[in-house]
Amino acid sequence: MASMTNPLHSTIKTPRISALYLSHSKVSASYVQLKTRSLPLTATRLAFSPLLESKEPLVKVGFSGEPLRFSGWSQQIRRRSAVDFPVVSAAAADAEGREIEISDGLDLLFVLFYIILYAKPSKSFGEKFPVLVTGFFFFMWYFLNVIFNILNKKVYNYFPYPYFVSVVHLLVGVVYCLVSWAIGLPKRAPIDKELLLLLTPVAICHALGHVMSNVSFAAVAVSFTHTIKALEPFFNAAASQFVLGHQIPLSLWLSLAPVVLGVSMASLTELSFNWLGFISAMISNIAFTYRSIYSKKAMTGMDSTNVYAYISIIALLVCIPPAMIIEGPKLMQYGFKDAIAKVGLIKFLSDLFWIGMFYHLYNQLATNTLERVAPLTHAVGNVLKRVFVIGFSIVVFGNKISTQTGIGTAIAIAGVAMYSLIKANMEEQKRKAALASSS
Repeated sequence: MASMTNPLHSTIKTPRISALYLSHSKVSASYVQLKTRSLPLTATRLAFSPLLESKEPLVKVGFSGEPLRFSGWSQQIRRRSAVDFPVVSAAAADAEGREIEISDGLDLLFVLFYIILYAKPSKSFGEKFPVLVTGFFFFMWYFLNVIFNILNKKVYNYFPYPYFVSVVHLLVGVVYCLVSWAIGLPKRAPIDKELLLLLTPVAICHALGHVMSNVSFAAVAVSFTHTIKALEPFFNAAASQFVLGHQIPLSLWLSLAPVVLGVSMASLTELSFNWLGFISAMISNIAFTYRSIYSKKAMTGMDSTNVYAYISIIALLVCIPPAMIIEGPKLMQYGFKDAIAKVGLIKFLSDLFWIGMFYHLYNQLATNTLERVAPLTHAVGNVLKRVFVIGFSIVVFGNKISTQTGIGTAIAIAGVAMYSLIKANMEEQKRKAALASSS
């Protein structure tokens, strides 16, 4: 058998094996160690250096039907033809440190296949530190949400046109989705007439809730709008009980009592209170409640990213006509001119772009975050998010609140936390019961 003159390369699937050191020798009791070393993560190939030329003749091993045993395996291989084979004897270690003895050249092939097929690859950072990754997701969700609320309110201070700003929010998000579809991240899911009819009511409620939230943000303090929006669980429970016919336990209704009490206390002494901000926030709660109802009816096999993209497109088309009718004449007459005169064209356009981008990113990241955690963590996360937004908005804008408003807000948030925890526990019990019955 001719000696090897070129290196032999073999592709491997794990970067944990670096090099094999073999010696060309006759069969003997001695052996050479097959060593493993760590490779850089970028290593993808295993290279064998050519065997040194030896003046000794190759050992001719004949197989004539006698069973040949390989250490480490129980298989018996019968060979009927004589072959010239360079015999080596070595020992190897797999990815987990278990030693494998190699008694000849065919055993070496088995070891290589064993390493390639069964050696475990290194874990990714997310697998090693899942708590850190999930914590980072929560931080970014809160951070983007706070930045959106602060920047959104600052825009309203010099450009008080919430209908048009709502259109900008959705427009930037739609452009983002279209660009993502164009590059295939994610791949666009097809939509038909039936699915369009299912998503349209969801999109209409989404558009109404979004516009009314912005009207409230423009009319009153951000902290007060979020305090009113803390009533959303109450509207969800009422809709489930009286619209969908679901029986709501008494414990859930009792947990909502502090929410109603706290919001009432905060509203009575809120310095920025006006009926436009209060009523629009309440309409937003109702709209988002019906959005949840229609979303359950529109459950499809489409992933949430594509569903949200289609809902955003439809909602944009719904929001454009009211913005043109209600605010169009004012915008054309002096709205744009006044804003540009106050902050300049570049800052005005930049602010509009970034509030739209932050709006889309925090909603998308919220979905990604909540998919990683249990329902109980989901509930706590939603409550803490509202606390963060209220706290930061008070600090940034210096809104003065009375003692009664502060106490009422705290009671409302505590009630939302109680409601969310009770509901999350109920959902977890239902899930466990369903798994038990299916098994």
